[in-house]
Amino acid sequence: MTEVAVRPAVHAMTPIPYRVRSAVTENADSVTLCLQPEDAVLPLPAPGEFMMLYAFGVGEIAISVSGDPSITDGSITHTIRSVGAVSAALCAAEPGSTVGVRGPFGTSWGLEKSVGRDLIVVAGGVGLAPLRPVVLGALADRERYGRVVVIAGARTRRDFLYTGELQAWLSDPRLETHLTVDVPIQGWPGEVGFVTEPLHQMTLQPERTTAFLCGPEPMMHSSAAVMNAKGLAPQNIRVSLERNMQCGIGWCGHCQLGPLLLCRDGPVVGYDVARPLLEVEEL
Repeated sequence: MTEVAVRPAVHAMTPIPYRVRSAVTENADSVTLCLQPEDAVLPLPAPGEFMMLYAFGVGEIAISVSGDPSITDGSITHTIRSVGAVSAALCAAEPGSTVGVRGPFGTSWGLEKSVGRDLIVVAGGVGLAPLRPVVLGALADRERYGRVVVIAGARTRRDFLYTGELQAWLSDPRLETHLTVDVPIQGWPGEVGFVTEPLHQMTLQPERTTAFLCGPEPMMHSSAAVMNAKGLAPQNIRVSLERNMQCGIGWCGHCQLGPLLLCRDGPVVGYDVARPLLEVEEL
């Protein structure tokens, strides 16, 4: 695709207008928006980074990018779950409408640092959205990586994101894909249980493996513990942490987690950094 020249924003706190090019309903409460710049173009985000999305007249929230990293036409893709006023307004945005965008902010998954290694991607619920670019990036340069395993969990089959894409991954010989649900319903052909179940059964080569985790913190904590027990070093496990991000640039302090400001030092960090923080109750 043709690359678009980048013109910097006036200020990091100034939203830039982007037009909704498409809106795809993923499930009962989640929508994927593809946003196209109207005039000024922000730098393209790396997988794992996030943008601040502003619903005019409602407010602003941080949303990780979920698009294909090989697309360089200036568009940005986000999958948003409706859980509050701002996210509900964004989920209701129709093609042709305008939202404000700031960023990109935060740290990336660092996929390029795992060339030649096995990759294990573990996602819980909407945590699959920030991890989708990792899978797509690995598939785009498949020969650069070893074994690629994707484990995605949801409460029920109706709660999965990207259902068509997941079915394609299940049949793709370049991937090992496991889909598991907490609550099976009649006709569910996949696995049942938490995402830790496939991990328990998996044989790893810990010295050459990198893991990427995103989902509820208890899920990430338990999944990382299983891989630690199999010999995978905490620094080779990457997790994406979530807190109340309001400024995106480390000014307001709302996203503080221990010594970290997650909008600046995260959201993606090594589990060696995250583990002592996640073990502190209600931190």
